[in-house]
Amino acid sequence: MELLEYAIIGGILYGIYFSLIGIGLNLIFGVMRIINLAHGQFIVLGAYAAWLVSRHFGFNPLWGVPTVFVAAIVIGYPLYYAVVPRLQRSGDPEMLSFILFFGVGQMLEALTGLGFGADQRSLPSEALGSGNLGVFGQEFPDSWWWAAGVSIAAIVALWLYFTRTRLGYATRAIMASREEALATGINVNKVSALAFVAGLALAGIAGVFLPYLLGSVSPDLGDSLTTTSFAIVIIGSLGNPLGTIIGGLVFGLGTMLMQTYYSSWSNLVPYVLLLVIVLIRPTGLLGKAVRSV
Repeated sequence: MELLEYAIIGGILYGIYFSLIGIGLNLIFGVMRIINLAHGQFIVLGAYAAWLVSRHFGFNPLWGVPTVFVAAIVIGYPLYYAVVPRLQRSGDPEMLSFILFFGVGQMLEALTGLGFGADQRSLPSEALGSGNLGVFGQEFPDSWWWAAGVSIAAIVALWLYFTRTRLGYATRAIMASREEALATGINVNKVSALAFVAGLALAGIAGVFLPYLLGSVSPDLGDSLTTTSFAIVIIGSLGNPLGTIIGGLVFGLGTMLMQTYYSSWSNLVPYVLLLVIVLIRPTGLLGKAVRSV
């Protein structure tokens, strides 16, 4: 029973964090219908930003959160206006984005390897607290609680943006129908650019905690993180950013249960979950809600 409690509570913490891992990818797809295959590489860049802040400047790794937010603005807006409007004028923006962002991801991985080397990097464990915080008799590292807390804050901020701001209403309108949003006078390019930057920022924020959740970071992690993000997104519902929360929790609980009872099989969790969900509900767990908006 104690092992089961540990797996469930750990799975919830893990799942909340992995909701943040996938939500930026789903936001970009939901608004622009483009597939960001460089998503994992942007997460890795967030991890290296935290490493730089901590190892080279002596600050707490949490300062990596505002750092990646600023970096997302600096990188995101030029990248959006250089690439996305051209993609959306093409006959098949989804397929072209698949190819283009695959190239962007490989370029980012190569540049990260050149800049930081191929060695694995880790962050000081005591930076986010050196102890364990317990609940219901089960203890987990302080860094896990920090990761879950910041993930919840970021997801709540996104929800408030969607439900309490004019730009959020415009974003939801574009997600429902880009053509109708254009017809009503919404500045689709402006709103889409903001969503693109927000998606990159969410990926970078998730990356800040990656060395704590996975133990270390290296430049070659990007592709596997993108694959995991896709699994989480599709489990929840492709095109519904807040549905990613459900996908992340399902992924987190499944992974922790497997790591607790059958650790050698845990790497198969995202693929098995994806296969089962797609066979049962091809639109994802919240697919019906997306169609009814």
